[in-house]
Amino acid sequence: MKCYHSITIIISTYNSPDYLKRVLGGYLLQHRMPDEIIVADDGSTSETASIVREFAGVAPFKVCHVWHEDMGFRLAEIRNKAISAATSEYLIFSDGDCIPHPRFVGDHANAISQGCFVTGKRMLVNKNLSCRFAWAGFFSALRDCLKGELSGIHHLLRVPWFILKKSGIYGLRGCNIAIFRSDLLAVNGFNEKITGWGREDSEIVARLYAFGLKRLEPPFSAIVFHLWHPENSRNSLRENDHLLEETIASGIFRCTFGICKGINNTEIEGKSA
Repeated sequence: MKCYHSITIIISTYNSPDYLKRVLGGYLLQHRMPDEIIVADDGSTSETASIVREFAGVAPFKVCHVWHEDMGFRLAEIRNKAISAATSEYLIFSDGDCIPHPRFVGDHANAISQGCFVTGKRMLVNKNLSCRFAWAGFFSALRDCLKGELSGIHHLLRVPWFILKKSGIYGLRGCNIAIFRSDLLAVNGFNEKITGWGREDSEIVARLYAFGLKRLEPPFSAIVFHLWHPENSRNSLRENDHLLEETIASGIFRCTFGICKGINNTEIEGKSA
């Protein structure tokens, strides 16, 4: 029998209230409810705060809104603030444009394994469907796939016991990663040197590997439906790629500019930087 682990969902968002409202609604349909949801808000206006407050009034679990001032794309930093605020043992990261399958939390709970982190899958919702998409059952999703409005029809097969061992840092998505909070604290969370879009998820995964964790992936469960949105600016991608390459080359597992700052890493046991 698997142990029960408390679960916090951390949902990152920025000025996308309509999407966020539908995403939050998806967690009221879960067969296994989360113990807590934290909305990690990268500087949205008060409209987002109102939506979170309204949701907290009806949710049967704790809801928290973590916000900081809008000073550009600072996803790593707001996620670190959410990690610090989380009260559960196990954290699932997703985004405010990713509607969860009703079995999403339960599938992740089923995949929990000590010494591992889990990367789930996403199905892409096209631009036309994204303005109205919400989970309406298997056959509705199947119809959307056959119409070409929803990609990844094979993910609907629902084989929750089939979990693969994976390797590498590419092909994973920060909108669907789950890990023990204690492991995140051990690597000092996300690297806040990474600002602007891209590579904050790959960089932390490289350090999780260096820390000794393994990657698991359920290809037919733990699914989110990723709503279409315009692409973020790639202006910081070259610098972020450089930071990622530095992390891989050094083999570090603990970043210096993460949840805790100004730590003398020579005092940290094991390999660090």
